[in-house]
Amino acid sequence: MDQIRIVGGRPLSGRLPISGAKNAALTLLPAAILTDEPLTLRNLPRLADVDTFGHLLNQFGASTQTHGTRPEDFGRVMTVAAARITSTTAPYDIVRKMRASILVLGPLLAREGVATVSQPGGCAIGNRPIDLHLKGLEALGAEIELTAGYVRARAPGGRLTGGRIIFPTVSVGATENVLMAATLARGQSIIENAAREPEIVDLARCLVAMGAKISGIGTERLVVDGVDRLHGATYAVMADRIEAGSYACAAAITGGSVTLAGADRALMGASLPVLESAGLVMTDTPDGLLVERPNGLHGVTASTAPWPGFATDMQAQLMALVTLADSASVLTETIFENRYMHVPELARMGADITVRGRTAMVRGVAALTGAPVMATDLRASMSLVIAGLAARGETRVSRVYHLDRGYERLEEKLQAVGADIERISGD
Repeated sequence: MDQIRIVGGRPLSGRLPISGAKNAALTLLPAAILTDEPLTLRNLPRLADVDTFGHLLNQFGASTQTHGTRPEDFGRVMTVAAARITSTTAPYDIVRKMRASILVLGPLLAREGVATVSQPGGCAIGNRPIDLHLKGLEALGAEIELTAGYVRARAPGGRLTGGRIIFPTVSVGATENVLMAATLARGQSIIENAAREPEIVDLARCLVAMGAKISGIGTERLVVDGVDRLHGATYAVMADRIEAGSYACAAAITGGSVTLAGADRALMGASLPVLESAGLVMTDTPDGLLVERPNGLHGVTASTAPWPGFATDMQAQLMALVTLADSASVLTETIFENRYMHVPELARMGADITVRGRTAMVRGVAALTGAPVMATDLRASMSLVIAGLAARGETRVSRVYHLDRGYERLEEKLQAVGADIERISGD
């Protein structure tokens, strides 16, 4: 099994390109099921999860073709052509690898009138039920049965019908699934208390480019007038706001100066002011965002929340950053109940962290020390890399397959801005 080896203490400096957003890419790919014409996605990140989703689309009879890029380039262009759906079953052996696979349920059901999808897997960061996905689709007329670990759904008469969906709590995945399904439903659908994350805006804009009729984009109330068919399109995946925030933490913890090429301030929501309160100075440039930390790191108080609040996907990276702050930080995780699995690993490096329920108290220490640590999920693994970049001595991060799910060629990007980091093959 591969490891990432880091020798800390080098300030990062230079230009670091931000890839297309993983969470947006995994939402845009299933949209290809909604049309029999090709959907071409540009700026698609080279990630294990993207490859897995491509295999899942192949399972349905769709072809996936990568073209127009060199292997050494970041990002790629992929065309997905689902001219004919040959299977409406998403099997366990593929779906278990990532939760985003559940997003094929709505598109398959909308186009084919039937769908059988394994209940999903993914990071073990807490309970993430799919009941809101199912209730939303039932509001569009779907009949759903749970059996033997699978969701079996059908649309009576072969087509969904418009309906009113009121989510009791904000759910990004459920909003995405129902939004895609509603584009081909008969009549008008209204989605209330919809999630407003930038990735959902990106999906809605892609669907509009494919011929969907959606109003209220970016708000908590989406109105979708169903159409008989969607057509193909070419669409660029948005920049990854979580990757940008992660590398901002990496630059700051080392006291460096890094331009995050392609990063967009408008996509970062409340994560930006939280990072700024920790001591980061983020300046807009023609190329993206310049990140510096001129006056040390400071303690912060932050609580995760749906967009535009502080992103749960940034909590672990922020925690690593403030382990070296000049005062204490209080971080509260409100989204997932098991998202502090990185805490024992950071403690192995000398961090002073106390967890009580969903709140973590982080007392800044003078220095971290390199140690062998183990990644437990995607964002936790990045927090260990960030800590390792500042730690004295050598850090080895194992289970780096988590990193490969969400960070495109991480060690290459960090090497280019001066980090002493390498991947050690486990072969």
